[in-house]
Amino acid sequence: MARLAGEPSIDRHPVVAVRPRLRTELLLLLICYGAYEIVRNLVPTDHAMAAHRAYLILDLEYAANLDVEYSLNRLFADHTWVAVPANYFYATMHFVVTIGVMVWLYVWHPGRYPLYRSLLFATTLVGLAGFWLFPLAPPRMLPGFTDTVISFGTWGIYDSGPTASVSNQYAAMPSMHVAWALWSTVAIITVARRRWVVALAVVYPALTVLIIMGTANHYLLDAVGGAVALVLGYALARGAFRATRSPSCPAVTPSSSRGSFN
Repeated sequence: MARLAGEPSIDRHPVVAVRPRLRTELLLLLICYGAYEIVRNLVPTDHAMAAHRAYLILDLEYAANLDVEYSLNRLFADHTWVAVPANYFYATMHFVVTIGVMVWLYVWHPGRYPLYRSLLFATTLVGLAGFWLFPLAPPRMLPGFTDTVISFGTWGIYDSGPTASVSNQYAAMPSMHVAWALWSTVAIITVARRRWVVALAVVYPALTVLIIMGTANHYLLDAVGGAVALVLGYALARGAFRATRSPSCPAVTPSSSRGSFN
């Protein structure tokens, strides 16, 4: 079995450069996203308990001198030119970037695609478990914080404002915005060769962390939870690859698996 030097894999297993069928992948993505939305919105909605946990989170951050959410939220709330773009970033970028990276891997790096698809699904599964086990009220539900979506009337935000009635408001821990952003970064920096692409990939999750706090949608510890979800997702995906790997696989050739980020 041949593989290129530096080819990332789970459990050192060779990456197979065979592009999965598009119809199958689309169906799988739709099923998984539908299941994600259903389970996410079935999270218990005990507001008193969720708010109590929010104050526990803030107390922990205060003890560690990490309670930066309120200062960031005030900065966003006091500057329209910061708040409005941040609202749209929060509402759209985790979908746009994640889907974009998935398509990029599928088209240009089919040998890598199954690995990162499995990692994304496993990470999201961990996130759903976190939502169910630890319903948490986001900062915007607490006195003193400003919900920038409502304050600036930004269209398209699903977690607050007019669409709140159809989206569970306590699915905050871990932050899937951060988990998916880190997933995108890992996928890009292990494949892309252009430095500016790698630089943007590194900046993206850092900017995501600032925005989820500035818009009062998450705590810093939610972001930490997102990173933990990715690590646990890796462990699950690694186990899946171990269980399903084939004793033989076709060789990986440069023409079939490598490409540049153009």
